[in-house]
Amino acid sequence: MKNNKITEIIIGCAIKVHRKFGPGLLESAYQTCLKYELEKAGLKVESEKPMPIIYEEVKLDHGYRIDLLVENKIVIELKTVEKFTDVHLAQILTYLKLGDYKLGLLINFNVALLKNGIKRIAN
Repeated sequence: MKNNKITEIIIGCAIKVHRKFGPGLLESAYQTCLKYELEKAGLKVESEKPMPIIYEEVKLDHGYRIDLLVENKIVIELKTVEKFTDVHLAQILTYLKLGDYKLGLLINFNVALLKNGIKRIAN
């Protein structure tokens, strides 16, 4: 399945979850519900995927975790914040680089209209 189709499904599922609950829940609640919806849509989803840092021959396990990895190629970083900051963007870009992934979605559920809380990031 192509990335555009997968991201279309991801965004549709995220909107469904957001319509049900709106803003105000913890990030972990949205993560669990979104994972459920994505799996129900037939996508392979890993949650809290460990992301080690590898420097030459040294592997550093520092507890970095991707919120959701869909079809082993699209990184989803979930937030429940007032607004995105440069740190949020840097975080997802770091995950894309460390895992050599091409595409990520930064999704903020703490908005009135979810389309205003989605950023597509390419590596």
